[in-house]
Amino acid sequence: MTRTDSELYEGLRAGDKACLEMLYRKYEKLLYSYAYKMTSSHERSEEVVQDVFMKVWQKKGAYDENKGKLSTWLITITRNSAIDISRRKKIDTYEYDERDDVNPDSDHFNSPVEKQAEHHEDREIINDAMQKLNDEQHRIVTLFYFKAYSQSQIAEALDVPLGTVKSRLRLALGHLRENMDPARKGGTQNE
Repeated sequence: MTRTDSELYEGLRAGDKACLEMLYRKYEKLLYSYAYKMTSSHERSEEVVQDVFMKVWQKKGAYDENKGKLSTWLITITRNSAIDISRRKKIDTYEYDERDDVNPDSDHFNSPVEKQAEHHEDREIINDAMQKLNDEQHRIVTLFYFKAYSQSQIAEALDVPLGTVKSRLRLALGHLRENMDPARKGGTQNE
């Protein structure tokens, strides 16, 4: 019997190591891929994934299924862990050249066809939404979410005021939200 993410999470919260192992097997490749996109290091990506599951096991933070999918919550923890580990390791600064590919490189992994298709569909939605941003917004979102830059580091790297970075990021996230959720465009949001 396949258990839902909510059931696995509840089992994990109750101290069931088998649930932790099932969640790990289910999400390790996705989280590793995302961490690798941020750190460009196999070693650091492995460290990030280990850190994420240690935090989940030690109950640092709580997942609320009313606020979103478990995978989204795990990605958020992964992003924060990658930023923390990157800062601890004092990673060299990133030089922005061209539009970065926001697709995590998942070709190295052998996942079931259904999961690959779902992951591919999610990547296409994100890519399509990213391509609709103007160059400044695209660059800022890429640096902030995919390269783990702080807003201050972005301001310094792009030689623009911090307030400009904040407003461009906020505006870009609004555009992404609209482009990724057609229901919001039609004004049918329930918030």
